[in-house]
Amino acid sequence: MDVLCNHQGVSPWQPSLYKNIPEPLVKRLKQQAAAQHRSLNFQVISYLEEMTHSVPIDADALLTRARSLRRTPKGMKLTDHVLNELKVVGRP
Repeated sequence: MDVLCNHQGVSPWQPSLYKNIPEPLVKRLKQQAAAQHRSLNFQVISYLEEMTHSVPIDADALLTRARSLRRTPKGMKLTDHVLNELKVVGRP
C-alpha cells in the first residue's frame, strides 16, 4: 500500500475524490497549492475561509453613496446637447 494512501487504499490525490469538480479546476488548484507550498486540501480550505470571511455589503449605504455621487451640481443641467458640446471641445 502506498504511504500516501488513506485507510481504504485510495490516494488522496486521485481525481475521484474531487467528484463533480472539473479536472481543469483541480489542476489549477494543484498548481496554486504547489506555488504556496500547501496541500491541495489546505489550499481549498484557505480559499473557503477567505471567501466566508468577506465583509457583508450594506446595500442601503452603497445606494445612498452612489446617489450622492450621481447628483448634478447646482446650476448645471446636463443634457445631450451639453454633452455633445463637451465632447467636441475635448477633441483635437
